[in-house]
Amino acid sequence: MKKITETIIASVVAAIIGGGIGYSVRKKSAESQIGSAEDEAKRIIADAMREGESKKKEVVIEAKEEIQKMRADLEGEMKDRRSEISRQEKRVAQKEENLDRKMDSLEKKELTLQKKESKIDQTQQEIDQIQLEQKAELERIAALSTDEAKSILMNEVEEEMKHEKALRIKEYEQQIRDESDKRARDILSLAIQRCSSEHVAETTISVVTLPNDDMKGRIIGREGRNIRAIETLTGVDLIIDDTPEAVILSSFDPVRREIARLALEKLVSDGRIHPARIEETIDKARREVDNRIREAGEQATFETGVHGLHPELIKLLGRLKYRTSYGQNVLDHSVEVSHLAGVMAAELGVDVNLAKRGGLLHDIGKAIDHEVEGSHVTIGADLAKRYRESKDVINAIAAHHGDYEATSVESVLVAAADAVSAARPGARRESLESYLKRLKQLEEIAQSFDGVERCFAIQAGREIRVMVKPDKIDDSDVAGLAHEIVKKIEKELEYPGQIKATVIREMRVVDYAK
Repeated sequence: MKKITETIIASVVAAIIGGGIGYSVRKKSAESQIGSAEDEAKRIIADAMREGESKKKEVVIEAKEEIQKMRADLEGEMKDRRSEISRQEKRVAQKEENLDRKMDSLEKKELTLQKKESKIDQTQQEIDQIQLEQKAELERIAALSTDEAKSILMNEVEEEMKHEKALRIKEYEQQIRDESDKRARDILSLAIQRCSSEHVAETTISVVTLPNDDMKGRIIGREGRNIRAIETLTGVDLIIDDTPEAVILSSFDPVRREIARLALEKLVSDGRIHPARIEETIDKARREVDNRIREAGEQATFETGVHGLHPELIKLLGRLKYRTSYGQNVLDHSVEVSHLAGVMAAELGVDVNLAKRGGLLHDIGKAIDHEVEGSHVTIGADLAKRYRESKDVINAIAAHHGDYEATSVESVLVAAADAVSAARPGARRESLESYLKRLKQLEEIAQSFDGVERCFAIQAGREIRVMVKPDKIDDSDVAGLAHEIVKKIEKELEYPGQIKATVIREMRVVDYAK
């Protein structure tokens, strides 16, 4: 144990001695390394200082070279500028010399002009003096002062200008009248050509064809009960005569006549004819006619391109399909007037839609004129107002027969289109003999008045144009003569629509220049 302890102590002592020796060795080694590092640092610093000095010298040399170069450039630029300034100074001096020469020349010209101006002034004074002397001499010879002569001359010129102006105005008026008449004829002829229509063929009766004559007895019924039922329910007269295989329906109301015709055709086709069946069939026919009326109104608006009408107005339009005026179908007439007015409006450059709308509705009052008191013009205007048509459309309806004043070009076009549609040959059912007789009577009535030189029935008998003798009829008598002619026509003639009487008094003076 003692040996072990000694051994341990010896080992510890040895370790301590070894550590001290190692520390001493490491310390000496570190000190030697630090010394070498310091030497190296000093060497690096010395090298850096030497290199910095050399760089500094190089930079200084480069800077001096740059400064020298810039100085040379500035000196060259300054030299160029001095030479340029010298050249400009020479040019300015040359310009000053030129200006001096020009000033001298202008002064000489000014002196010359002053001399000429003085001579002109002297000449003008001499001219004025001569004019005064001539004026005084003229006044002495003419025995008139200047103002008096001027007044006489102005009066003569004014009179001459008045005469010339009157001639020019007359020429222009005649030219405008001729051009407007030609334009109106062209527009009307174009409208008529583009709107062809059929001749009328409708009357106040309808004919129902029967399969055989035995059917007439069945239509009459026992003790006439069937025919009485038909006539009572439709308001139409049934004429059953010797006409083979036909029954004639007569009524002034075309709607009633159409209902009776449809009902009778259905009864004949069905074969069952008794009062109950008659009543049922007539109700169906009435509904069918109502549908046809509405469809006819819609077709008329579609054909003319007039949209936005009130449904009641469309129904009233459809009723015109079964309304005739002197044999002319009123719905066809209204469509024709709409087309004519539209064509003329397009040619004149006015509102085509308004003209078409007014033309289509202008006779709308005829749909109910047998139910409401008043003329179809007044009734139509009231209907248009009730269903909120525009003022222009209402005026076109009210003015198409001249009862009211037209307030727009479209209203005048509707009236013209109505006259064209009604006056064209074949538009209204009238025999040629009665037509010619009426025209002849119309001219005879106008010719019967004193002072009438010539008269002509024109516009298919819608106008009588009367030329009077100016030495027997004064301007104040013209209006009275026209009124008397109209009253006599109303008293002695029967005619459709209205007749316009135009009395013309013309004074012609003829002279010849030789």
